[in-house]
Amino acid sequence: MPSIELRRKDWKAVDADAVLLFVTEERVPELSRSLAELIPAVDDARRSGDLTGKAKSVVVIYAGKAIRAPRLLIAGLGPEARLSLETIRRAAASAAKRAAQLRIQHLALPTPTEDLGGIRPEDFLQAALEGAVLSQYRFAKYITTQQDNGLVERFTVCAPHTAEQRRFQPVVEFTRTLCEGVFLTRDLANAPPNEIYPETLAERAREAGNRAGFSVRVLNKAQIERLGMGGLLGVNRGSARPPVFIIMEYWGTRRSQPPIVLVGKGITFDTGGISLKPAANMSEMKADMHGAASVIGTLYVVARLRLPLNLVGLVPATENMPSGSAMVPGDILRFLNGKTAEIENTDAEGRLILADALAYAERYKPQAVIDLATLTGACVVALGHVASGLFGNHRELLERLKRAGERTYERVWELPLYEEYGELIKSDVADVKNSGGRPAGAITAALFLKHFIGDYPWAHLDIAGTAIAPKETDYMPKGGTGVGVRLLVELLRTWEPLPPDPATSP
Repeated sequence: MPSIELRRKDWKAVDADAVLLFVTEERVPELSRSLAELIPAVDDARRSGDLTGKAKSVVVIYAGKAIRAPRLLIAGLGPEARLSLETIRRAAASAAKRAAQLRIQHLALPTPTEDLGGIRPEDFLQAALEGAVLSQYRFAKYITTQQDNGLVERFTVCAPHTAEQRRFQPVVEFTRTLCEGVFLTRDLANAPPNEIYPETLAERAREAGNRAGFSVRVLNKAQIERLGMGGLLGVNRGSARPPVFIIMEYWGTRRSQPPIVLVGKGITFDTGGISLKPAANMSEMKADMHGAASVIGTLYVVARLRLPLNLVGLVPATENMPSGSAMVPGDILRFLNGKTAEIENTDAEGRLILADALAYAERYKPQAVIDLATLTGACVVALGHVASGLFGNHRELLERLKRAGERTYERVWELPLYEEYGELIKSDVADVKNSGGRPAGAITAALFLKHFIGDYPWAHLDIAGTAIAPKETDYMPKGGTGVGVRLLVELLRTWEPLPPDPATSP
């Protein structure tokens, strides 16, 4: 990941390859006037029509000896009336990508001096750093040939005075840690399945815990059997690799305070099992453990930031493979909470391992439980790659997730859990069956999970569409996106106890 630092230095005197400034369409003349004496080329760019301030436009100015850096990059934010944290992220991403094209390795930017479009300077700087840094991600560790894709390696925030340095240092430190968590999550999700499988996923969780300061306990197959986690064991039957159940705990306040529990689906590769997937694009299923990766990344950020709350992460991890010993349609599994499920489709496996984890979460008597899973293709059909599906049983928890989603632009869209949908997963031979067919597939998957939750506020995030991107966008890479980390950290950094009244789903 690129380094991020804050220095007490005027931006005109910083020793960098380029300095990045931002401007809205309305403020282009003002910027041009303010820099007219120092860098006349800025006004030349305005008069020529190159410098417009239009959203995501980037103008490169060669500053000569007017400032210490040889170049000035001016990124457009669009009209001020439409300015948002997301337009800032996208503008910064465009500027960082342009800088990378120019082989700029060290990019500096000054601290904002005033509110702009109703956005505080601290929020502006955080959004700009997020967009710039996250746009510089590449998963290239296995490429052995020289690549013609330079990246910005260093970002320096310039604070001219001690007061600004003190004001913005927490912003820089927070954003650095947040981006580290996203990069960790992306690396886990994008790694090939011969690198990340249950045992190595557990090792990576341990490494993250050692760096960030949370504890990690890993249950092996024998311990999972003693617990009676029939869902995790059933899915694992076809694999040569044993399952693991990863328990991560961060205690940031007194132990008497109940924790929030995050549950992440950890299918490290999904063939579909006996209900085999088509060969086309099956390689994407290396990222079917993105929910687990997002939970590990979130624990990393929360622990590094020392947030004053208690947080637990639970990751059931296994491969879903076909073999002579694999689970087959018609099998009946018994789960940790004693309930049973008929297997209708072995490719509806994520909900089976989540069921055991959601039942295990009850042991913590949690304030809330949130699970993340690349659970259903049906959610991709419904929402595409733009929003994650949101389900749950507690109105305030759902509303908080929606607000966090809007602020981070990791948006969520609530889908109903009407009881009539439950008819689709009724079984004649067990408590429930694991698939209701094509109709309302994301909803019936969530309703299946609801059979296994305890007496706690619960939210389910189906990230099947948002976790695996078909193409690169502004600051999101193709492949594993790291979705969920910024959303959950935003939710948790201002966490307050939930009100006692759970609402029914719409």
